[in-house]
Order: sequence, then C-alpha cells, then structure tokens
Amino acid sequence: MTVRVATAAAGVHEQRARLMRGARTGSHPIAAPSKELRGRVVVIKFGGNAMVDDSLQETFAHDVVELWHAGLFPVVVHGGGPQISAMLDRLGLEVRFEAGLRVTTAETLDVVRMVLTGRVQRELVGAINAHGPFAVGLSGEDAHTMTAVRRAGRVNGLPVDIGLVGDIVNVAPDTVRSLLELGRIPVVSPLARGTEGQVYNVNADLAASALAVALGAERLVMLTDVEGLYADWPHSTEVIERLTAAELDALLPGLASGMLPKMEGCLRAVRAGVGRAQVLDGRVPHAVLHGVLDAKSPGTTVVPDA
Repeated sequence: MTVRVATAAAGVHEQRARLMRGARTGSHPIAAPSKELRGRVVVIKFGGNAMVDDSLQETFAHDVVELWHAGLFPVVVHGGGPQISAMLDRLGLEVRFEAGLRVTTAETLDVVRMVLTGRVQRELVGAINAHGPFAVGLSGEDAHTMTAVRRAGRVNGLPVDIGLVGDIVNVAPDTVRSLLELGRIPVVSPLARGTEGQVYNVNADLAASALAVALGAERLVMLTDVEGLYADWPHSTEVIERLTAAELDALLPGLASGMLPKMEGCLRAVRAGVGRAQVLDGRVPHAVLHGVLDAKSPGTTVVPDA
C-alpha cells in the first residue's frame, strides 16, 4: 500500500519546519522536485566506491539532506562490502562470493554485524548529522523490521551453499515510517532475523528494494561503481538509459554477478509498485541529487511495464 508519509501523522510539517530552522549548511540552489516526488519516499542504496572515499561520502550526505530540504523523505540503506572484506582479511577469514553474494559462515556473520552496525552505519549517520539533527541508524533486526529466510544460491543453474545469506520475506515498516514522521532520515543496515531467531546477512540492494516496496516509495536509487547497466558488457560501454520491467527480466539471466543483485532489486521494486528504479554512478559527485531531481537522469532507469 502506498503511503504518503507527509500526511501520516499530525504535526509532521511542523516537525520538519522546526528541524530546518538553523540546520541548513552549505546548501546551493537545486531543481525543484516534480509533483510525483514531493512528499514521497525515496529509498537510496549507498554502496560502492563512495563508501570508502571520504569526499564522496560527504557529498552523498549533503545530497541526502538536500532531498530532505526539497520536501522528499529519503531513506538510506547502506552496504559495507569493502569494509567487511578488509576486516575478514585482517582476521584471516575467507572472503568468497557466489552469484554476486557473499558466502556467510557463522564467523563471517559476526564480522558482518560488527562492521555494518558498529562502523559503516555510525560513519554515515555522522556524515549526515554534520548538516543537522537528521539521521538515525537502525538495523533490519531492530523491531523485526526485516524478516528473512535462508537464500539458496545458484551458479550456472546448479545449487550452491552460500551460508547465512537471507532473502527478505517480510518488512514491517512502522519503525522507519515513525522516524520519517518525526522528520528524521533513517539509515538502515541490511541485516534481518529469521522466524526462528537466526540472523541473516542480506544483500543491501535487495534490502533496499524490499524496504522501498514496503514504504510505498516513489523512487528506488542504487549507487554503484559503473555508469549504469551496459548494453553489451564487456564488448561495449554503451549504457542502457531506460528499460521496462519486462525488458530487464529478459536480460537478467545474462548479467554479470556484480550487477545481478542490483538489477534484481530494481525489477522486484517496480513490479511491486515503486514508481521507478535508478542505477547511478556513485563515483560522480552529487549523482543522487541530479539523478533524483533532474528532468533527464544519468545512469539507467527501470520503469514498470505499460
């Protein structure tokens, strides 16, 4: 069900106005959001090179706050792949991926939880809050926000054990929605609990997609380290600017493993009611701001079938 969060609780406009007074720093004129976007939720998956480049992280934080000031309701879901791999290396634990997903043992999961909620989330919350009292961090584990079942991996059509990796089967968005109603910017770590209490590592792209659907978001934005979805990789760097869900579905089986979860997340989102999904180059400063607000978006845009 689509919910316009701006009207979900009495006093939300007053709360936003109070937070805006004296909180805006370093802003510059930006394009006004379209009518479809104003007062709507935008879920942004933050990952890739921008996560390990301090300048890009600061720019990203600025963009998120600017979207808030423009009257949107941004929600951030972050990854942490480079930081997790670095910590696993330091501890002498194996780093392995299958079908684009991290193989997660019980030991690996402990590291994943520590790095995501104890380091990456804290740094991102701090970067956003440098612009005012906006960001609040939480995990998909909190208040049973995300529930997952163990995901079965497949490589070349054959099953492969990827360990404690979860596929989200339910999202309870009330906690995130309450934060939005208070004028905050939720920053969510991609972890989830199973029905039996087991914690799962969830791919951040798929977590962002599931949360966007549950919140009735108008837009899902995926940041990555390439310009968008290439038409014929590795033979060409031509970017597909726009495609429908059906067109993406046909391309999905042949995609490189790194792009597979992102495009799978985009496909799930637009087929479940999200207005559109965008894949943007996170290496470009202000990619989020321009991608969401400009009339012509860079990267690749996925739209529902007509």
